[in-house]
Amino acid sequence: MSVSSELHVVFGTGPLGLAVMRELIARGKLVRMVNRSGQAKVPGDVAVVQADAIDHASARQACKEASVVYNCIGVDYTKWAEIWPSIMNGIIVGAASANAKLIFADNLYMYGPVSRPMTEDLPYAATTRKGRVRAQIANTLMEAHTSGKVRATIGRGSDFYGRGALVTAMGERVFSKALSGKAAGVIGNLDMPHTYTYIEDFGRGLVTLGEHEEALGEVWHIPNAETITTRQFLELVFKEAGKPFKVSVMPKVMVSILSLFVPVLREMKEMLYEFEEPFIVDHSKFERAFGANPTPHMQAIRQTLNWFRQNTQ
Repeated sequence: MSVSSELHVVFGTGPLGLAVMRELIARGKLVRMVNRSGQAKVPGDVAVVQADAIDHASARQACKEASVVYNCIGVDYTKWAEIWPSIMNGIIVGAASANAKLIFADNLYMYGPVSRPMTEDLPYAATTRKGRVRAQIANTLMEAHTSGKVRATIGRGSDFYGRGALVTAMGERVFSKALSGKAAGVIGNLDMPHTYTYIEDFGRGLVTLGEHEEALGEVWHIPNAETITTRQFLELVFKEAGKPFKVSVMPKVMVSILSLFVPVLREMKEMLYEFEEPFIVDHSKFERAFGANPTPHMQAIRQTLNWFRQNTQ
């Protein structure tokens, strides 16, 4: 496959940034990865550069000659409020300086608790601190688009799982535990329907948005496999792992107690509502515009287990 001269710049070399990279490579794109260390485990023909998105000069340099920029940065839960707005502003400046399209990998926190499947026209009614931060930075990006500062769009995924996704609701505490025949560690009500996003589907959806001018100025929910309950998801994991189903659910009261001492749990506590009520994502808008062919959960779980076998055992 010939490589396109069109440069795609990906901020963030965590699991989602790398999923975007893989999809871009599959589509024959020239890729530059950006992080603060300038080092990442990537194929030899992929450039990795050091930059701090908060520093505008650094962001401009990282985005130089880019056609499309992807914001896939992951930020420590405990630092969201102080860091995310500055990161968004810096990447807007960088993408604008190159006249590049900017694709933001977002989540669903800004909607707050909802009683129906989530669609892109929902108001931002977050009741949590992190949800309000996500609303703020999404508004910042769309305002920059509307004003003509940068051409931008937002792709939103739910709780993701897959290759490299260790610290997620369906991460190491589920897949590694299942492979070892131990109880998966989860929170919330196992019997509530919950949309889970396969990370390769997330990456593919973001790249698709980057390819279409009509995606700009809009919010899009990335296509997901069918929504099932968390219990059903876990049962698929253990079935594919060939182990008896075992699960340990941390009670809400225990989350509250431990959150007094564990900063990450303190941040997770305010998001518990996502796992205690139905949490369903509607991606019909994306499907109507670009089509949708999300990976079935069984296939995605098999691929995820294979990655965990090879990398964490």
